[in-house]
Amino acid sequence: MYEYINGLITNITPSYIVIASRSGVGYRLYSANPYRFEENVESHVYVQQIVRENDISLYGFIDADEKALFNKLLNVSGIGPKSALAILANGDAAGLIDAVSEDNVSYLMQFPGVGKKTAQQIVLDLKGKLDDLVDTGATPQTKRDSNHSQELEDALEALIALGYTVKDVRAVSKQINREHNTTDGYIRSALKLLVK
Repeated sequence: MYEYINGLITNITPSYIVIASRSGVGYRLYSANPYRFEENVESHVYVQQIVRENDISLYGFIDADEKALFNKLLNVSGIGPKSALAILANGDAAGLIDAVSEDNVSYLMQFPGVGKKTAQQIVLDLKGKLDDLVDTGATPQTKRDSNHSQELEDALEALIALGYTVKDVRAVSKQINREHNTTDGYIRSALKLLVK
């Protein structure tokens, strides 16, 4: 089983990337949005191997959270790898997580191949099981946007680890006092907002 591959992205197509590992092997990794990766750039790509009766495929992800979300989608009856990638392709993991927690079936029905019955099944199977995931879908070079330092990201992940929901943490992340520039400072600022 593969966890990740470090290597040079040598080719990008509409449905997959090719990453050349340091051992000289080129791996084809199907991806929700291959264009989030950059060609001729050394990358750290998370990988999931799917073995079927007549096929072995590798799927590549920007980060471990995107990979985890992909695997959780695969546990939903009626969702296969292709459908899971289509759902992840819009890059709005936060919207997906919110839709599941709020029973927003109409939001889920906007994805290709997801009808009302499948959308309801997604809610049924995943409700309460996505709170441990943080927002995914950033590009490797801009994973932390200009308003989110590494310290702030670490603080948000720590709050989730403490048991706060992703939705609550995301809400307070917009209100945290930006004068704090340490992880501890961000956590203290967020906790003041969360315990009100």
